[in-house]
Amino acid sequence: MEEHLIDWSRAQFALTAIYHWLFVPLTLGLGFIIAIMETIYVKTGNSFWKKTTKFWMTLFAINFAIGVATGIIMEFEFGTNWANYSWFVGDIFGAPLAIEGILAFFMESTFFAVMFFGWDKVSRGFHLLSTWLVAIGSNLSALWILVANGWMQYPVGMKFNPDTVRNEMENFWEVLFSPVAISKFLHTISSGYIMASLFVVGISAWYLLKKREIEFAKKSMIVAASFGLITSIFIIITGDESAHQVALKQPVKLAAMEGLYEGKTSAGIVGIGILNSKKTLTNDEEPFLFELQAPYALSFLGYHNIHSFVPGLKDLVYGNEEYNIESAQSKIEKGKKAINALKMYKLAKKTNNQEDIKKYEQILNEKMKYFGYGHLDKPEDIVPPIAITFYTFHIMVALGTWFLILFALILFFTMKKEILNQKILLKSAIFSIPLGYVAGEAGWIVAEVGRQPWAIQDLMPVGLAATDIGTTNVVVSFFMFATLFTILLIAEIKIMLKQIKIGPEGGH
Repeated sequence: MEEHLIDWSRAQFALTAIYHWLFVPLTLGLGFIIAIMETIYVKTGNSFWKKTTKFWMTLFAINFAIGVATGIIMEFEFGTNWANYSWFVGDIFGAPLAIEGILAFFMESTFFAVMFFGWDKVSRGFHLLSTWLVAIGSNLSALWILVANGWMQYPVGMKFNPDTVRNEMENFWEVLFSPVAISKFLHTISSGYIMASLFVVGISAWYLLKKREIEFAKKSMIVAASFGLITSIFIIITGDESAHQVALKQPVKLAAMEGLYEGKTSAGIVGIGILNSKKTLTNDEEPFLFELQAPYALSFLGYHNIHSFVPGLKDLVYGNEEYNIESAQSKIEKGKKAINALKMYKLAKKTNNQEDIKKYEQILNEKMKYFGYGHLDKPEDIVPPIAITFYTFHIMVALGTWFLILFALILFFTMKKEILNQKILLKSAIFSIPLGYVAGEAGWIVAEVGRQPWAIQDLMPVGLAATDIGTTNVVVSFFMFATLFTILLIAEIKIMLKQIKIGPEGGH
């Protein structure tokens, strides 16, 4: 297939995913913050909390409406741009996406209408229930989508059918409760909670700097900073588990995340580093121009043992007998045997040669886990873009650390009633709103770029997954979507800024 077509198809899907993730995280976290605020209102009967809830609910609604559009487009792209992928694993991948649409999205949308329009039409208790169900529904949507994505990172619970050349689901529960899917879900929604907390804290900080809506801003800040601080601690736990799963299931990604070329025991994590662009797998250049390491931390992060061996890119590409690590070339050869066995199986089926059918089916079953390697040209193809993976991972971690500190400081000074005097801290809170989005997008780049060249880990390279359509069609639609999404983003920001300037008192 034409290389330019694959690149443009990847670019279009990346564009859609990046824009989609600008809208989704706010929905995931802000829903719960609103639900907490409304719970306080119902418990206290204080109309202040009703006014506060309605203000943040308006911003939630603006974001929700635009987020839906990008999500629908992204799902359609699996059929238009990735038809081979959809054919190969659609029986499995389609199931969680269907459940997301039928169960979670419908629930979320139904109760959203009650939440937004039903203030004076239903009882306080039912309205509060609707608000909580919208928050839960949003997160259930994320669950099913992340189960699908987790399966791409670690395919389980299925069996290959050589007659249809499709993977078919054998165990739904194995797919749902895959350790990769669960850790990905918890880590991803945690990042959404942090981004929503930064959003509320940052806007509240703007009101305080403008000396407007002081009580509203302080109370909103306490709720959001508390929620953000708890989530920031939780995301450290989920991040640890995510890294552990990456080490076990996608070791090449872990090595790229740390710029680790040579495997090490008691390996340290690079806290700060600048990669050497001249470094390759085959030369003797140093991997870093500059680095500061935390000793033993990578071994502990990856394998929960400070003395564990962490394989480097060279070990994973060329093999390491001492640590029983198979070379990529060996996997490529087994993958080619699987591909040939499938071809011979189909020939045997045509001639009804039962002996050959059993023979090649057995080979296929034995070698199927290497099937994707058979489509690679050389061992080095298993290495993802190292610089992008390394830098985005470290940006994500650095920003996550800053957010934890920010929430703690905001909460401390707000509770001590000294927050109005902390001008630098308040300005930092405002500037941290976009940083939250940078951290979230960086996390997705690590997850998706770090697993290249695979569309499905070890089973299907990206080049094989793409639809063989005209490059011109993809290029034109890329720029159409880029224009549309940018217009939507600008519109959302303008509407939100207008609503923020009006303030909680303006509409009531």
